[in-house]
Amino acid sequence: MKPRICRRRGPRNQCWLRFCITAVCCAAVISNMTAVEGQSTGSSSNNATVVVNIGVILDLNRTDFVGQVGLSCVEMAVSEFYDSHPDYTTRLAIATRDSQRDVVLAAASVKLSSANNVAALDLIKNVQVQAILGPETSMQANFLIPLGEKAQVPIISFSASSPTLASIRSPYFFRATQKDSTQVNAIAAIVKAFGWRQAVPVYIDNAFGQGIVPSLVDSLDAVDARVPYRSAISPSATDDQIGQELYKLMTMQTRVFVVHVSPHLAARLFAKAKEVGMMSAGYVWIVTDGITDFLSSVDPSVLKSMQGVLGVKPHVPQTKEVIDFRARWKRKFRQDHPEILLDADLNSYGLWAYDATVALAMAVEKTADDNDDNIFSNVSDSSSTDLESIGVSSNGPNLARELSRTSFAGLSGDFAMEEDGELRASAYEVVNVNGNGARVVGFWTRGEGLARERMMMMMTNSSSRAKLGTVIWPGDPGAVPRGFEIPTSGKKLRIGVPVKSGFSEFVSVTTDLETNKTSVIGYSIDIFEAVVQALPYALPFEYVPYAKPNGESAGTYDDLVYQVFLGNFECMIADTTVIANRSNYVDFTLPYTESGVSMLVPVKPNGSKNAWSFLKPLTWDLWVTTFLFFLFIGFVVWALEHRISKDFRGPPSHQVGTSLWFSFSTMVFAHRENVVSNLARTVVIIWCLVVLIITQSYTASFTSLLTVQRLQPTVADMNELLRKGDFVGYQDVSFVFGLLKRLGFRDDRLVPYKNSEHCNSLFNQGKIVAAFDEVPYIKLFLAKHCSKYMMTDPTYKADGFGFVFPKGSPLVADISRAILNVTEGDKMTKIEEAWFGKKDRCPESTTSTVSSGGQLGLNSFWSLFMIAGVAAVSALCIFTVQFVYEYRKLMSPQVDDDSQSKPSFWGRLLNLLKTFDNKDLECHTFRGDRVGDQNEVRLASLNVMSPSMYSVHTEFPVDSTQTLSPSMGSSSELHDNTIAQEVAIISIDLHPDSDGEGLVATANDEITRH
Repeated sequence: MKPRICRRRGPRNQCWLRFCITAVCCAAVISNMTAVEGQSTGSSSNNATVVVNIGVILDLNRTDFVGQVGLSCVEMAVSEFYDSHPDYTTRLAIATRDSQRDVVLAAASVKLSSANNVAALDLIKNVQVQAILGPETSMQANFLIPLGEKAQVPIISFSASSPTLASIRSPYFFRATQKDSTQVNAIAAIVKAFGWRQAVPVYIDNAFGQGIVPSLVDSLDAVDARVPYRSAISPSATDDQIGQELYKLMTMQTRVFVVHVSPHLAARLFAKAKEVGMMSAGYVWIVTDGITDFLSSVDPSVLKSMQGVLGVKPHVPQTKEVIDFRARWKRKFRQDHPEILLDADLNSYGLWAYDATVALAMAVEKTADDNDDNIFSNVSDSSSTDLESIGVSSNGPNLARELSRTSFAGLSGDFAMEEDGELRASAYEVVNVNGNGARVVGFWTRGEGLARERMMMMMTNSSSRAKLGTVIWPGDPGAVPRGFEIPTSGKKLRIGVPVKSGFSEFVSVTTDLETNKTSVIGYSIDIFEAVVQALPYALPFEYVPYAKPNGESAGTYDDLVYQVFLGNFECMIADTTVIANRSNYVDFTLPYTESGVSMLVPVKPNGSKNAWSFLKPLTWDLWVTTFLFFLFIGFVVWALEHRISKDFRGPPSHQVGTSLWFSFSTMVFAHRENVVSNLARTVVIIWCLVVLIITQSYTASFTSLLTVQRLQPTVADMNELLRKGDFVGYQDVSFVFGLLKRLGFRDDRLVPYKNSEHCNSLFNQGKIVAAFDEVPYIKLFLAKHCSKYMMTDPTYKADGFGFVFPKGSPLVADISRAILNVTEGDKMTKIEEAWFGKKDRCPESTTSTVSSGGQLGLNSFWSLFMIAGVAAVSALCIFTVQFVYEYRKLMSPQVDDDSQSKPSFWGRLLNLLKTFDNKDLECHTFRGDRVGDQNEVRLASLNVMSPSMYSVHTEFPVDSTQTLSPSMGSSSELHDNTIAQEVAIISIDLHPDSDGEGLVATANDEITRH
């Protein structure tokens, strides 16, 4: 009824208005009652809450951005954590101490006056904190960690990143930040991606800076990048001192610098670098996360001096929680620090401080049952801060254990501690300073390497520069810096050259006594100078002879290589062979000559022009094989043709002679015997092809043997030298001596020589029978004595001549590329002709490897013999199968009509062989002998008439009154009934039947009366 009245008296909105007012009033009453109840509940809850004291030690100086950001994030973490977890029974109480940038100086047993130590001891002894967040620097943490271990108080640092802290191995130290040894791998990946071979660390000379150097050097070494110099800058260095260090770096070749200093020192360093011109094209600067994390909060003038700098910093996913927290933090920080004029921005250290505080609160809550009023034991009543008077936390081991187990999704990413108390490694961002900030150009993780996009890191594992975005380099050049330059204001490249008396065509050092000027010439020198001209930049250099004051050689090639390793020379140019043990100390360029160590021996005429010279073109095994095949082919052809060809029949001696004649006449293709069988024809055709190839090869080899002068070595191979114990020569001060000893030669059988003339003299005097040397030296020797010596096998592997540079020298890659350009062009040919003469001065045959007299062996023709043999055997098998099948009845064990017994196997085989020896009258070659025109057989009388397989012409007497027919009686009856003697002439013609398998006889009779 009331709703109806309501509709009548007013509009519908009035009813809803009254309903809403009533609902609001009820909600207010309920809310008030809930608030009252909540207050009473909250009071009881607060009474049950356990307050846990936590210390925070940071540098709170207004110029220290890390300490202020860290403290604000710790306070926000405590507030927001318990707001989201009101049911927790523990509450963290923050006790803050300012370390005032002080470092521990005293030992544990001495009264400590340091503010940092006083703060830590005061927190542990007087405040009885159960954990400490901080300190800020690695130097402070280096002392505080043993102090926390003594008191069993966990130390959680979110900014001490020195890898040296891990060596303390304290179970009460937890690093809630990435240690520097993780980011150096990302830096090494950048160096490798751009192909830089050297990098110079520029670090602050304290525990923070020194801690990263060993890890950085190891990481660079893993990517084949060398550290030629380490630049340490004092924390208290003036601008002039920084400038002096930068000028020193300018005089070096390396242009890649890795900077690891504090943000304050970095601002001064890059300002000075720009002032002296080191932020121009060609320079590469890579900064660590200690600098990169603060780029968003530095003065614009600092960013202006850092244009083109590369840097790495931990990757923080930009989630909604991070964005919201960043906004809340910025409002709070501006309220708490209105004196800071810079537009402060949250960095990774602040996020780690927040996550470390949350992890500590979670661990404290899990150990709530272990908290009591007397948490510390053995505490002295004295209020001093001596180390001897501090107590031991009974809850420390439990709290440390829970901290190591804590893991959650924090603002900085997945927060989890490793077993050694280190934060689990995360990805790194590669940033490039450009304009008013730093932009991300790529990412890096330990497993996947570099990638342009974060999502691509799961699909690639590469350090290629293509995996990074576009990088703006200092000076804004378009090309990637080479990473090194030859300083114009620096000294020239010192090149060591050996002083040697032999083989001066490669390197020759002469001194003009009047002007006292040294001249260095040679094949290797010309090659190097041509290579330098092919470089895309200028390379000033000077030759420095490796000699004593009197001008004599100062040592061997190995000694000079070692001088390059020691740094006394920056390069070595000579005929230096690339070998393994030398590469352990220096780097070699690509070789510019052919490689190998071979044997040099005298030659002698091979005596080929004599009465038996015609036998030398072929080896004895080829002669024997050819002769046996002539016999075999002759036998096969005779077997296939004996029953069907008249040429292969007759007396045995005639058949043997014909077979041999036919076979050997194929050698000159003079065979005239008629070959009837298709199988035999196939065999003969294939055999004629084999004979043709062998005769042509024999003709060519024999012609060369008679017309070309041939020389053969006096020593067949190295084994002959070892077996006879002959004397062997080698070039003095050469690595060949060690090679010969490894091959088994005794020291007393090795004779050194200084040059090619000395070597020739040793041969002429008979003091050596062979010499071992590198191929370039042997070719140079043969250019002068090509008619007396030759180079023979074996050739031992060597990598040729190369130029020597110190390990990791950036010049190696460019010089090697230039060597390829020179050796592939005409320049190389001109240099070789200038020093060694033209190649056609001596016939190539005298320097080529000589085989066993140049004879043709069976190994060159075995496939031809195999084909001919298979064809002959196949034809013989086919004929045998056909013949045995056709006369298989002769081999069947049937009873003999005469002897009424079964013939033996050998008897049956003998009958088969007799049949083979007979003519095959079915063959068309014997058809004229078998049929004729009309073969006639005359019969003497009727009583001898009998059937026959052949055509017969027979005449016998018959009765003129009778008719001759097949049904006539016996011969005696005919004889008795004869009235008159008459002669019957019967002609029987034999011709094949319709099936071709038998003969049909047709008789024609003619009666002649006598």
